[in-house]
Amino acid sequence: MEIHIGDRIADVSLVNKEGNSVSIAIDGVLYDVDVVMTENGACSILHDGKSYNAGLTRSNGGKNYKVNMHFSSYTVDIVDTQAKYLRMKKSNKEKQNDNIASPMPGKVVKIPVKVGDRLNAGDTAVVIEAMKMQSNYKVNADCLIKDILVQEGDAVNANQVLIALDILTEGNNGEGTTI
Repeated sequence: MEIHIGDRIADVSLVNKEGNSVSIAIDGVLYDVDVVMTENGACSILHDGKSYNAGLTRSNGGKNYKVNMHFSSYTVDIVDTQAKYLRMKKSNKEKQNDNIASPMPGKVVKIPVKVGDRLNAGDTAVVIEAMKMQSNYKVNADCLIKDILVQEGDAVNANQVLIALDILTEGNNGEGTTI
């Protein structure tokens, strides 16, 4: 998932959790911490022998927090797989790119198309699993599958191009003309 802290965007993954012991990867760097949450929104984190305390105030259904630490306050937005997919889907409504890229790290679960297939707007081109949730990535314009750059079962990175497309213009009868 992505976590936005002011202008900073961090890619955060839960690696392991046993009781209060948590292993997380932040931008690919592994951290082992002890985390204790209280009912009043206080959070105590122990990392490398140092203690950090924060007050958390939740808003907007638990996806946004105000974090208060000593003399600093931060606004933190959690962008999970579903929110990221919906944001990508909304931003792509204006114009289909000539490729489909994974918006986050994940695993290719299904590729229901092959090179040369013609897709209509709304057809699924690839299914990705991230954080135990599957997302269907659909095209929003008529197109042809030009190239498939991954296989089912492949691990993919954020922004990795998965499928190249030829966007069809109106009236070209599937000739594969890009706009």
